[in-house]
Amino acid sequence: MDRGGRFVLTLSAKKSKSRKPKADRFASANRIAAGAEDGSFVLPRPARRLVRFIVSLCTGKVELPRHIGKASLAAYVLAVGGYGVVHGGYWPQFSETMTSSAGFAVDNVKLAGNVHISEIDVLQSLGLDGATSLVSLDVDDARRRVASLPWVASVDIRKVYPRTILLNIKERKPFGIWQHGSDLSLIEENGNIIAPLRDNKFASLPLFVGRDADTDAKDVMAEFAAFPQVAARVKAYVRVSSRRWDLYLDNGVTVKLPEDDVGDALKRLVRMETEQQLLERDIAAVDLRLADRMTVELTPDALARRNAAVAARTKAMAKLEKET
Repeated sequence: MDRGGRFVLTLSAKKSKSRKPKADRFASANRIAAGAEDGSFVLPRPARRLVRFIVSLCTGKVELPRHIGKASLAAYVLAVGGYGVVHGGYWPQFSETMTSSAGFAVDNVKLAGNVHISEIDVLQSLGLDGATSLVSLDVDDARRRVASLPWVASVDIRKVYPRTILLNIKERKPFGIWQHGSDLSLIEENGNIIAPLRDNKFASLPLFVGRDADTDAKDVMAEFAAFPQVAARVKAYVRVSSRRWDLYLDNGVTVKLPEDDVGDALKRLVRMETEQQLLERDIAAVDLRLADRMTVELTPDALARRNAAVAARTKAMAKLEKET
């Protein structure tokens, strides 16, 4: 009690243990990292740095940033999720969904150069479904799919961000119609088939019939380039035994061409047509296979009339001889 009548309580604090100086702590860490001086195992230099860092972290010298735990957890979740998406094969769908949702969904396809190809066929070949992402669209794969369409010779595809695809198509050119059996197909100049013939839109094209007629069509048309007056009347070029051609004209006359020297045979035909209007006569066929002669086959009606005329003439000659 003090002089004022108050009680005074004196507390004596217990002397705390003194902490080791920093120099001693670093010395301890160095001894742990480097090993004892009596020849014990010594860690490599990189491992020593790691041990020093761990010791400093445990003793509180190194302070971790705030929210490091939350950030570490988020990074772990993202890493595990990303690994699952990639390893499970879901990355293409995931990236397409994300980029489409971000405003890169394809909603405009512009075509150029298409005449016989419909836009619907092109869109179906691209496989667009309204959610296709322009970012994840594989241009090479899209080009291959469009090029597989029957009429496409080549195609150029470009992306125009954020939502447009430009397609410039070069179509194959029809050269003629090839009949093989009962099937009719459109062919190119080199004989490649473009597509089956579905309508009469190409009825004005020349018709080639028979085996190998498709591959030989270009050569025979080159022969007829110098004889347009004959080519204009041909309705069908028929390949015979893969060696020569028969021509079926618009008036039903058949012209049999030789295996070789087709140009010379056509010259003779043009000369006979010019001088005697041979093809306007009542004939069924003209045989030009022999170079030194031309054989003409009459129609059945013309043959009957000719036989009747010959019989009447023979009868008249016999009567005349009898009277004399």
